Amino acid sequence: MKTLTINIPNTADIDDNEARMSLASKLYERGKLTLGQAAELAGYSKETFMELLADYNVSVINYSADEMDEDIKNARRHSL
Repeated sequence: MKTLTINIPNTADIDDNEARMSLASKLYERGKLTLGQAAELAGYSKETFMELLADYNVSVINYSADEMDEDIKNARRHSL
C-alpha cells in the first residue's frame, strides 16, 4: 500500500477520519478502489463503509449506465 501525506489547512475543519473517508469514497465512486479496498483505506468494515457512503452522496451500487442497461437486458432475456 502506498503512503500519502497531505497538509490540510486548519480552517478546513476536517478531522483525519473524515479526510480518509472523503478520499476513499471518491476513489470508490471513480472505480479506482474496490469496496473492500476503500473500506480498508477509510478504516471501517465494509458494512460501516457502505452505510457511510450515503453521507458522501456515493451509491453503493457502482454501475455505469451501460452496465445497468446490459444487466436489465440480461434479466429480461432470462425471465419467464
